Amino acid sequence: MKSKNILLIISVIAIVIIILYSFQGSGDPAYVEQIEKEREDKDRFMKTSAESPFAKNKDDYKGLNYFPIDQKYRIIADLVPIENKKIVTLKTNDGKDERYQEYAYAEFDLEQFHNKLVIYEMIDMGPFRGKLFLAFGDATSANETYGAGRYLDVEKNPGSTTITLDFNKAYNPYCAYNETYSCPLPPPENLLNVAIRAGEKSYHE
Repeated sequence: MKSKNILLIISVIAIVIIILYSFQGSGDPAYVEQIEKEREDKDRFMKTSAESPFAKNKDDYKGLNYFPIDQKYRIIADLVPIENKKIVTLKTNDGKDERYQEYAYAEFDLEQFHNKLVIYEMIDMGPFRGKLFLAFGDATSANETYGAGRYLDVEKNPGSTTITLDFNKAYNPYCAYNETYSCPLPPPENLLNVAIRAGEKSYHE
């Protein structure tokens, strides 16, 4: 009887280990399903929307490329206030200037690197005024990912000392697909040494 119990316990432990291993590097099923759904919705938008950068050439659209979903890239970063916030100007891919205001720093450790990203607030008049803006480059840029960097949507959470950076949701600016778009480039401070192998890859492989 005892031997059977021991075998049963060993079997249960083995099953648990297999399950944990199968999800290692991806995340829980609900999280994976959420990211997959968002990617399907974006793919549908790119194919059908009049606002898509492929709207005039829908037959050319081949689908977006992504890294595998990996929950280790969903990071809770420290949100560090910036004293004496300044208005800064970011260059765009077509040589124009766009103004933003410094908002805060997001600091986190990944792959033995300490990383620090500056988050900006949009200040020009329009529907996006007051929204946060985060553009970054990393060690995959111009190789596995778009050379001019990627974007990440982040939300304001007044009073919070942390901010969620889910790099599985990192995406390319529209100029990665259509050169007629004007896209702000990441500031030098946001060019990371670490490889962020999460989110959207280069469209043209």
